Amino acid sequence: MSNPIEFYFDFSSPYGYLASEKIDELAARFARKVLWRPVLLGVIFRATGGAPLTTLPLKGRYSLHDFSRSARFLGVPYVQPEKFPLPTQQAARAYYWLHDQDCAAARAFAHAVYRAFFRDGRDVSETGLVLELAAQQGADRATLAAALEGAELKERLKAENDAALQKGVFGSPYIVVDGEPFFGADRLPQIERWLATGGF
Repeated sequence: MSNPIEFYFDFSSPYGYLASEKIDELAARFARKVLWRPVLLGVIFRATGGAPLTTLPLKGRYSLHDFSRSARFLGVPYVQPEKFPLPTQQAARAYYWLHDQDCAAARAFAHAVYRAFFRDGRDVSETGLVLELAAQQGADRATLAAALEGAELKERLKAENDAALQKGVFGSPYIVVDGEPFFGADRLPQIERWLATGGF
C-alpha cells in the first residue's frame, strides 16, 4: 500500500520532537509520504482527562530523565527547555497557513520550531519567534501576522483538533499507518516492522 502516514504531534511534545527527526526518513525507505498534523495537547487533555507528564507525581521526574535518554538512544540532539510546556497554537496555526501554500516550507518550519525549542531552548510560544522562523522559510511576516490574528486560522486549527479527536488521537506523537495507530516515539521500530511486513 502507498497511503501516506499520518503524524499527529504538538510542538511542545518532547517525544513528538524525537519522532519528527526520524519519521520522514523511515517513511521514505518504504516509499511512503508523511502527513504532518500539529494539534494541541491542551485540547486533547481536556477531552481525555490527561495532563503533561512532567506535572504528574513520580512520573514527572521519570519523564524528564526519559526525554534525554530517548534522545540519546535515537541519536537526536536534545536540551530540556527551562520553560516547559508551552502553548503552541501560534506555531500550529502558522504551520497550516504555510502548508496551504508550500508543503516543503511548512515541513522545514516545523523542524525549525521543534529545534528552536528542544535544542536552543527558545520560547516558541512567542508570536515574534514564530514569525521569524516562518520568514526563514519564505513567508511574508506581515501577511502571516495578520492571518494569525484572524478567525479563519483559528477555526482551521480548531477543526484539525476536532478531527484528530474523532480519529482517536490522545497524545503526541500519534502515528497512523494504513489505519493502524501507534502512540509514542518508542513505537518507531514497530512502525518500521509494520511497513516492512504489511502488518503483524
